Amino acid sequence: MRRFPSGRYRKQVLHFFPAPFRPPLRPFVVLVFAWSGDRVLVCQIEDRGWCVPSGRIEPQELPEDAARREAMEEGGAVLGDLLYLGTYQIREGSNVRWASCYVCELQGLGPIPEWTESTACRLLRLDELPGVYHIWNQLTEQVFRYSFEVLQRHRERIGVSRIDVGAADAAPPSPDGSSSPERSA
Repeated sequence: MRRFPSGRYRKQVLHFFPAPFRPPLRPFVVLVFAWSGDRVLVCQIEDRGWCVPSGRIEPQELPEDAARREAMEEGGAVLGDLLYLGTYQIREGSNVRWASCYVCELQGLGPIPEWTESTACRLLRLDELPGVYHIWNQLTEQVFRYSFEVLQRHRERIGVSRIDVGAADAAPPSPDGSSSPERSA
């Protein structure tokens, strides 16, 4: 099994365990790495910053359903088949929680619902993330790279080289040179 470095976020220590590892307890949140070609969807979340669509799993909700709901709520995103990527262990003192991660093709982008905590979204290449992502460290970088590798292997298995969001959703590069301008709520 591939090994990942540990990371920190505030007082929390983070570890990532790739699939097929499953957490011993129900995860409390999900994260979605939704790719369009070589660009990943990130959303601007109040009080958090730019991050992949993510959020709490509601009672009686399956993690996969939570992943689709959060992607729609935070990015107006329609997702393809979800592939289980692995799980973050989030430890703060003796408290341990789990966050399940999924990777998928981004099938489309619609409007961001006005009532959500998301104010904008962008599609960015891996090399654009370090200056934008809310928590960038060696662990974060390796999980992003791993998510892209897993999706690339899946694309090869199904005979698709890459899938990009349709031309109607595409936009010209932004003035700052990033591959995608912000889409606001």
